[in-house]
Formats: sequence, structure tokens, C-alpha cells
Amino acid sequence: MIIPCIPTPMRGRNSIPSPAVLRKLIASPVILLLLLVNPCWSAGGSDYILHADVDLGDRKSLQRGARTFVNYCVGCHSASFMRYNRLGRDLHISETVLKENFMFGTHKMGDTMTIAMNRQEAEKYFGVAPPDLSVTARSRGADWLYTYLMTFYRDTSRPNGVNNLAFEDTAMPHVLWQLQGWQEPVYKDVTHRDGRMSRVIDYLEVVTEPLDKPKPYQDETYEETVSDLVNFMVYLGEPIKLKRKKIGAWTITYLLVLLLIVYPLKREYWRDVK
Repeated sequence: MIIPCIPTPMRGRNSIPSPAVLRKLIASPVILLLLLVNPCWSAGGSDYILHADVDLGDRKSLQRGARTFVNYCVGCHSASFMRYNRLGRDLHISETVLKENFMFGTHKMGDTMTIAMNRQEAEKYFGVAPPDLSVTARSRGADWLYTYLMTFYRDTSRPNGVNNLAFEDTAMPHVLWQLQGWQEPVYKDVTHRDGRMSRVIDYLEVVTEPLDKPKPYQDETYEETVSDLVNFMVYLGEPIKLKRKKIGAWTITYLLVLLLIVYPLKREYWRDVK
């Protein structure tokens, strides 16, 4: 698979307005609102974004994503806002399957998805403690997560031998390499406005196909696996979202029915007043 790189517009040194200009902009709410939603002014973010297809109504996808999360993420990352019994109830996973395939060590059904590795050990091994992933999909966004998991590539200059387009100089190794294979960047020469030449990554291509994929993943493409994992992490960030839309639909229906009853009653009460 070839992953193209789509750079955002360059930010020049003079792109930040002076204080006097800012005061005038603040005086105009419309202009200020346009500036706030302009992507060139957004803080952080990546120059390379792929789109994630999130469907919280696809229960099978959520179950597969939970499987991948437990097999490949929970070794270093916790999800301390999620309890195993809540996971089983929402995704329709039986208690037997949870205990045999999702819970390890001394965890019980009512426990949260924590890990044995403490923060000091993690900082020693990785240089930085792996973050809790409970609300990462809400803070980073589903598209960023999908891009991050899709754009690991070999980089011999890094301590762990890999780098990432969405998060440059990431400390995380490519834990899903067995499912994706290894990617390498293809570079191109770019001429900047000042005439300066530089080499940038044009796209990524898989140079080593995955071998000996685990049995549950043999019939899945890497894109499908990552899509399911991101789908699960979006659920993880807001579990109630599975029911919130249904509750909202019933609430709107109730209010519409109530309106049909209350409006004629209102007209009857106010008829004599008029």
C-alpha cells in the first residue's frame, strides 16, 4: 500500500499579526471566528491526515477492535476509565469470553483496564510513560489516530528504528508491524519560496509484507484492523455515545407528541383572553 503525504500550507515568519492588528481583529467577531476555524491557525496537529471511517453501530467492528486493543495495546497502555463488565455489557461479550480472552492476571469483572507496569519503569524503558488511552480518541481525534497507526516507517536514526508521519520522533515502537509489514519513505525534492531546496517524504510504501500473521487476523487487511481499533477507541472515549443518540431520538419524539397535545390546550386557554 502507498500512503501519500499531503502537506499543509507553509507558515511564514510574518504570518502572525502584530498586536495592533490583533486588537482590530478582536473588535470584529466575524473575522476573529474565521481565523479561529482556519486550519493554518490550529495548534498542533499533523501535516499528514488520513480519514477514519467510524461506525459505533457496527458491533462486530467494536468487538474486533477490543480484541486488537487487548492483544497489542494493553501491554503498555491502560484504559483506566473503562471497566471490564461495562465493556462486556456494551459490546455483547459474554463473561466467559471476557475472562478467557480479555482479562489477564488477577483482574476481576468490576476492575478497570489497568496495567502492571508502573510509571517509573515505563519512563526507564521508553523515555516517557505511555499515556492512558481512555480519552485519546477525544483529545486527538479519530483521523489522527488512524493516521498515526498507518504511517509508521523505518528510520535507522531513531533508537527504536521507526518514525511516524503523524507524530515525528515518536517513542512508541511499531507494535503492529507483524500485521502491516515494514514501510519505507520515498522522498522528493521540494523548492521553497526562497529558492532553498530540501528533501521531503512523498509517500510511504510497504517493502516487507507481513509474515505469519496471527490466526484471527489472517483474513483481515491491515487497514481493516486499524479501522476497527480506532472505532473501538472512539467508543472507549465516550461509551454512552452508543445509547445517547437513541435516547435523543426518543426525547425528540416525546416532545413532538407532547406539542400536539399542549398546543391545542394553549389555544383553548387563551381563546377568551383574546
